[in-house]
Amino acid sequence: MRKAKTKSNSNKMSKGVFGIHHVTAITSDPQRNIDFYANNLGLRFVKLTVNQDDPTSYHLYYGDELGRPGTILTFFHWPDAPRGHRGTSEVVATSFLIPENSINYWTDRFKSKQIEFRGPYKRFDDEQVITLYDPDGLELELVAHKSAQDRSVNVWKEGPIPIEHAIRGFYSVTLSEEGYERTASDLTDELGFKFMGQDGSRFRYQATPTTSKDDVGGYQGSNNIIDVLCLPYTQYGFTGVGTVHHIAWRTPTDEQQKLLRNRIIKAGLNATPVIDRTYFHSVYFREPGGVLFEIATNPPGFTIDEKAEELGTHLMLPKWLEPVRKDLEKVLPKVNLPMNEKKE
Repeated sequence: MRKAKTKSNSNKMSKGVFGIHHVTAITSDPQRNIDFYANNLGLRFVKLTVNQDDPTSYHLYYGDELGRPGTILTFFHWPDAPRGHRGTSEVVATSFLIPENSINYWTDRFKSKQIEFRGPYKRFDDEQVITLYDPDGLELELVAHKSAQDRSVNVWKEGPIPIEHAIRGFYSVTLSEEGYERTASDLTDELGFKFMGQDGSRFRYQATPTTSKDDVGGYQGSNNIIDVLCLPYTQYGFTGVGTVHHIAWRTPTDEQQKLLRNRIIKAGLNATPVIDRTYFHSVYFREPGGVLFEIATNPPGFTIDEKAEELGTHLMLPKWLEPVRKDLEKVLPKVNLPMNEKKE
C-alpha cells in the first residue's frame, strides 16, 4: 500500500463535505428488501414514504435509531426497471462498519440464513472485509475496523443483532472509474477530500474528519471514506435494479450547501437547484466520471413528521401529496413492516 504524503490541507478541508449522508439504490421488491435489511442486517427501518419524483412507488429508508446522516441506506422501488449491472461510472460497493471482533458472528449468521458471502479478506492493512449481495444483487461489504469502537451511538439497540456486533452505519463507498484523475480532482478541489493512499488500483480519499456537533454522525476514520477503483478495461455500468442510484455527501447547513453548489458550478459541472426532500435539502450533480452525487443537509431529519419511537411504522407523505393519499394507497403494494427478531 502506498500512503499519501502528509501535507496540511486544513483550509480546503474545512470547506468541504463531512462524509457520507446516504446511499440510494434500486429495488424491485419492497417486501423482500425490508426483510433483508431490517431482519437480516439489523438496520432500523426509519421511514416508509414515496419517491417524490414518482409518488406511485415507494422510497424506503434504513439507518440507526434516528436515521442519522452517515447511516442512511435508501431504496427507490422500481418494479418494472431492468436489472442493472456493475461497471465503470458507477458505485460498485457500499460498505458498513462492524467491530473488529465481529467477523465470526457475521459469517456464522450468513451461513445460518443461507446468504452467500466471500471473505473475510484484508484490505489497507487494518481492514477485514466480507462481501455479500442483497436479493436484487446489490454488492455490499461489512468492514471490521477499530473505528467501530467510537461509533456506538450508531447502533440500533432494539434490532435483532446483539449490540456488540451490530452495524455502526457506513464505513465507505467504492466507485469504479475508467480513469481516476478527473474524479480525484473533483473530490479534492470541490468537495474537500484528501488523498490517503493507494492499494493496487484502489485510490482512497477521506473527507473532513470531524466530531463537530454540527455534523451529525461525523467521526474521524469512518463514514467519510471513498475509494476509487481505476478499471480502464471494464465495461460501463448500467443503472437499474440491484445498483446504486447515487451517493449523497453530508453538509451541516443550508449556507454551506450553497457555497458547495457555487464551487461545483464554477468547476464547470452542472448542478440542480436546491430541492426540498422533506428530511433534508438536496443538490445533485454528476462527477467527471459520470457517478451521480448529491449534497444533502443534515437537518431537518426523520423526526420532523414522526416521533422517534414511531419511525418507520406509517406511510408518511410530504404535505403536497396528502390530498391524494387514498389514491396512492390503492396503487402502492402492501408491505409488512419489520418484526423484531429475538436477539441471539
